[in-house]
Formats: sequence, structure tokens, C-alpha cells
Amino acid sequence: MITLSIIKADTGGFVGHTAVHPDMMSEAGREIARAVESGLLIDGHVASCGDDLSLIMTHTYGPDTDLIHSFAWDTFQATTRIAKQLGLYGAGQDLLSDAFSGNLRGMGPGYAELEFEERPSEPVICFLADKTEPGAWNLPLYKMFADPFNTAGLVIDTKMHAGFTFEVYDLYDEKRILFDCPAELYEMLMYIGAPARYVIHSVRSKTLGETAAATSTQRLSLIAGKYVGKDDPVMIVRCQSGLPAVGEVLEPFTFAYGVAGCMRGSHHTPIMPVSAGHAHPSRFDGPPRVVALGFQIHDGKLIGPRDLFADPAFDRARQQANEAMDYFRRHGPFEPHRLPLEDLEYTTMTVLTKRLASRWTPMTTELATAGTSRR
Repeated sequence: MITLSIIKADTGGFVGHTAVHPDMMSEAGREIARAVESGLLIDGHVASCGDDLSLIMTHTYGPDTDLIHSFAWDTFQATTRIAKQLGLYGAGQDLLSDAFSGNLRGMGPGYAELEFEERPSEPVICFLADKTEPGAWNLPLYKMFADPFNTAGLVIDTKMHAGFTFEVYDLYDEKRILFDCPAELYEMLMYIGAPARYVIHSVRSKTLGETAAATSTQRLSLIAGKYVGKDDPVMIVRCQSGLPAVGEVLEPFTFAYGVAGCMRGSHHTPIMPVSAGHAHPSRFDGPPRVVALGFQIHDGKLIGPRDLFADPAFDRARQQANEAMDYFRRHGPFEPHRLPLEDLEYTTMTVLTKRLASRWTPMTTELATAGTSRR
């Protein structure tokens, strides 16, 4: 069995929240090379989206293993040291503990991991996003694996016709549920249409009995007990041979759908599919970006990547994202551009609530009457 792991963290932004410094990328690359040479990893690749550094790795240890997670933690510690030396913004901000404690759950970095038996041809796509939340994958995963208007294979491929099982997490109450689709599609949509709380964690083929997609679901605000950063999710999707084709997996991103995130993690804005070279959010810390890196996995080796959004076929989505960004920005501090108060990440709301608490008074009959008489 092969395990494909994407482990990511923001260990320092260059400049502000826009990018990962080249020296940090190089340091992570050296760590990956040493891990491959020592036999810990079969292969690895370093990538970034915005200010998040991602380690894409293949190995045989399975998901949630301490060997791989501790390696990622040590690598992020090394890139944090460089960020501090260079005075980069938010150095080590996603490392929420002083010491590693078995695996990365609850420690800040996000990760998606998928264990599978390698097929004769194993195409996978690694999606990296910045300036948005883990629920940003809900809409595209629904379209990939449940919408026949997006994925023709659901109708015409006998291996896909039976549908898929979706595992959905409730991030607030820390519960999960399985939805059998298409039979329970409407029930599932009721929940995943609220992506701030309900997040698709994995998708499994009912015919093949294999997991087809896995996402990161670590929400930093809940892990830390306070609002400390954006979520910036990653996702793995396997393609072809009874699973959606590469083109079907990419198709949802031709629409610049709305996500939460952007400036201070506190605004609704469109997500923009971009090439790796353009994955540097700047305008109002946005628009949120998504990168698609395609690999063929053979004997555990990562053949690639192909930069799949570096394609003019996605130009209209990018144009649509810019136009939608103009529309949302004109709302300024008003909803629906700004998130509802209960969903805000970086705000002065707690301070204001305490400071103004004594000034809120009941709407008494006398006040209502006085207001009426003045009119």
C-alpha cells in the first residue's frame, strides 16, 4: 500500500501574507531529499500556494503516522528559523505547540492523506488553496462525484454509476456522518451547503471500494481555542478508471464560486484557479487562490507535477473572479462581503463586546414612545 500525504503550514510570509520565501522552499527541498535518501520517503515534492508551504510525499507508513508527521514538523521548524532570520511575517504562526506529540492533529499544520493500492496507472491531483477555509472543497467535490452535469461518468461509466459515499465532518461538534449518494444527495446538500461548519473529509467509490478523495479538515481557530490564522486547505483526488477523469475533476473550477477567507479570514470572495506562478494573493489578501498539481504515481514515485491550471481554458474563471472581487469589495464592511459576526476570524469583536456591554439597554416602552413622538 502507498500513502500519499500533503502536509502544509504557514511558517512565515514573504511579503506579508503573499508568498513563501525561496530560501524556505530550498530548505524544505533539502529536508525532503534527505528523507528520500534515508528511506523514510519514497519520493517528495515541495510546493506552495500563497504563504503556505506544502510537503507532498509518498511513503508506506499509512496515514497519521508519527514518523511522517514528526518529519514534517521538524521541516516546518527549520523553515521557521529561516523566516525569523529574514524577519518574515508571522514566522511559525501555524506551529501551535512547543514540542511534537505523536501526530499533527491539533498542532496547527493541515494535512490530507490517502492510502491506496497503486493501480497500473495512478493519476492524482493535489489541490492547494490559500486564503480560504476547509469547506471550500465542498462544492467542487459535490460536482466531481455527484453532479452528472459536471461528471458524465456518473451516467455512462458502469464503474461510477452506483455512486459514491461521502464522509462529512461537523467541525463544531466533532462528529461525522456518511452519506450514500445519489440516494441521500439532498440530505447531504443540506449540510455541505454550510461549509463553515460541515466539511467533506473523504469520498469513496461504492463499486471499487476505494477512497477517491481526501481533504484537510483542520480548522485552526478551533484547534487553538482562539482565532490564530486562516485554514488554507489541501486536497488529494485520484482520477480515471472508475473514478472521475482528470477533466471532470478540474471542471468545477471553471466557475469562480464564493468562499470565506481573504482579508483577515473574514470576507466572502471568489476563488481563483491559477498556475503555480500566480499563486500569490495580493489584492485585499486575495482573491483566494487554488493550484492543481497533477502527478502520475508509479512505484511510489511522483512523476510530475503538471501545472494543470496553467491553461487558457481557465482564463474566463480568472476574469469572473476579478469581476466578482470588484462586486464584493464595493460592499466594504457590510455583509455579504464581510462574514457574519459568529464566523469572523480576525476581529476586534470580543474587545468591543466587553467594552460596550454596559451601554446596551432594554428597548423600554418609554424609549419607543419617545422615538414615536419625535417623528
